[in-house]
Amino acid sequence: MDQSPFIPDHIYHRRADIHAVYGGNWQGGICPSASHPYIFIFTGKTGHQHGYQDGWDNNYVFTYTGEGQTGDMTFTRGNLALRDHLLHGKRVFLFQQENRGFVRFISEVEYIDADYFETHDTAGHLRQGIKFFFLRKGFHLPVSPDALQSAAATSDTGVDQDYLYPNATERRGLVTSRVGQGAYRKRILHRWEYKCAVTGFDKLDVLIASHIVPWAKADYNQRLDVHNGILLSPAYDALFDRHLISFENSGKIILTDAIQPQAFLKIGVTGHERIRNLSPSNFDYLEKHRSTFEAWNARSGQQP
Repeated sequence: MDQSPFIPDHIYHRRADIHAVYGGNWQGGICPSASHPYIFIFTGKTGHQHGYQDGWDNNYVFTYTGEGQTGDMTFTRGNLALRDHLLHGKRVFLFQQENRGFVRFISEVEYIDADYFETHDTAGHLRQGIKFFFLRKGFHLPVSPDALQSAAATSDTGVDQDYLYPNATERRGLVTSRVGQGAYRKRILHRWEYKCAVTGFDKLDVLIASHIVPWAKADYNQRLDVHNGILLSPAYDALFDRHLISFENSGKIILTDAIQPQAFLKIGVTGHERIRNLSPSNFDYLEKHRSTFEAWNARSGQQP
């Protein structure tokens, strides 16, 4: 592997240490160099007003929003350069914005995939964004990009069926939302490392990206928040979606009283299951799910 010109976790002055030496637009988010086979990409909190949403979905896959502050994003200029960087022999270096013109070098990354998602532009208008998926240099993706693409193209959308019959004013937004489900599902696959969070089952085209707070009850940000999703096998997804099971913040499964333990056993649910890699970002969503679960469970207990 070629030596990196940058040191991980090292702070650089963006204009003096990077662009003055290697070229590239010092004000952009995606900055191809004309003089070196490098592309610099920058992530930080300041992009949220333009609808940018970046972050690590697991320890080695980073999702990055394409460039373009107004209107639909397209594969032109910096977006095209990023998508085709391996084809053209360009290396991509990821930096985190710090304060007053300084940036922190995170890692060299390589393109895995890209998809569309629903976001807003600087004016607050909904538009089609581009979500890039990058692999940290030196790591191996345990599944093939083709398998991820195929799995994301399944009928699982995570969208309640009632939502699929829009009025005329909703139709354009729905097209974008449906397109965005592919990127969302890919993020959930990466987040849960390509296996059911409960059982470890790893057949991608069967697993379901299940919303914790249902799509119909979630706000705009919650609908495509990766922390509002759990990757589940079909039986667990069906039970979770109907609030017949839930999970504690520790990951321990909770079973409804509306179904007898012997009935759960018939579908392989023992009551001893546990999700072992929940994050604190999942907890607020799980609290909302448990609140509904407890309300439904209380009503079922009142039935004769």
